[in-house]
Amino acid sequence: MHVFKDRSQAGRELARALTRYRHQDAVVLGLPRGGVPVAFEVAVALDVPLDVIIVRKLGVPFQPELAMGAIGEGGVRVLDEHVIAVSGATERELALVEAREREVLRERTTRIRAVRPQEDLRGKTAIVVDDGIATGSTARAACRVAHALGAARVVLAVPVGPADTVGEIAEADEVICLTTPSPFRAVGRFYRDFSATTDDDVLQLLDAAGRRAVHPGPVDSPASIDEDVAIPVDDTTVRGSLHLPATGAIVVFAHGSGSSRHSPRNRAVARVLRDAGFGTLLMDLLSPEEELLRHAVFDVELLAARLTAVTDWLRAVSAGPPRPVGYFGASTGAAAALWAAAEPGADIGAVVSRGGRPDLAGPRLSAVRAPTLLIVGGADRQVLELNREAAAQLTCRHRLEIVPGATHLFEETGALDAVARLARDWFAEHLVGESEPRARAGTP
Repeated sequence: MHVFKDRSQAGRELARALTRYRHQDAVVLGLPRGGVPVAFEVAVALDVPLDVIIVRKLGVPFQPELAMGAIGEGGVRVLDEHVIAVSGATERELALVEAREREVLRERTTRIRAVRPQEDLRGKTAIVVDDGIATGSTARAACRVAHALGAARVVLAVPVGPADTVGEIAEADEVICLTTPSPFRAVGRFYRDFSATTDDDVLQLLDAAGRRAVHPGPVDSPASIDEDVAIPVDDTTVRGSLHLPATGAIVVFAHGSGSSRHSPRNRAVARVLRDAGFGTLLMDLLSPEEELLRHAVFDVELLAARLTAVTDWLRAVSAGPPRPVGYFGASTGAAAALWAAAEPGADIGAVVSRGGRPDLAGPRLSAVRAPTLLIVGGADRQVLELNREAAAQLTCRHRLEIVPGATHLFEETGALDAVARLARDWFAEHLVGESEPRARAGTP
């Protein structure tokens, strides 16, 4: 049974089946929410625009994951008469479900289109992407919407789906599905990580795609740069998302195990830092192949060496006088950041750890000279204790900041906002010398 690590990996695999559309007059359309992380990877690989096509599943009342139909932008409506008949759903139940989903559709469309105008599909190839299909109702509705918006050709591309459904989607001119297992049951069974995608995740990926432009070489323009970058290190190439203002300090993000430069949490923090005038570089320190190797994901020394190499590259391509550089690390990425900051001659201005594992930096902690802020959720008790132990080994200026009630991923209301503010103020004080309000000194 083919099981994908997560939606990002599924997207990269799917892109390889779509290479003939690279640089073509095409638009990749992700289905919010779960299809958008898959679609992002496809759009990046094909070097074509990314948009969404907004549809809502009409779930059977007593089994909402089972679609009896779907609705989409432009008043499109698709019903699965077989599912309706077998489930016994009445016209009144169908009407109630549809009314509820139309309201959600309206709200989601309003929110997304307020910040992301719809791509013009007229005369183009529309590549509709989801994380998988079951009954196919949502995918069929999306294909109808794409045709209605003027697409000359509609391609439906998904990582996984049942063979009988894949073969029956006449609304698409072409259907690409990487695997058609039997028995099928549910899309989520074919992902190790099938965690929920939020509306904020969708908006952040659309924002990242809108600013994307592959840039493998030196940056020499005096203007602000927003680029995807490809950096050769060792015998591989690692990729990142770079925001480089004309002047000012830069914060390099080192992501933790199971995460990537597309992490919505780190992107949210990066957005706050950019608004405060900082440059940001969100990096994948491992290649896609290495990410599948558990020993590489937890090899802090390897991650730190990659982070050092990326920092050297960044300093080489940044125009003008040398800029202060700081590190923001999450989970194992925090250990890598501290390890790299402890290297002789590293010259790192400040380090911030979010829900990190600084303990994994071990004996290197006492060699860190960069002012270090450790941010931990108050409800993340095991990691909090590990951070306290690590803080006791730090000899540099440092602080342990606890976000009350927050768990490991800071998913609680206001928790991530608190992380972003704390990071901004710490970097403002230690990378540019001033902050308002100023960060408090001392050890907890």
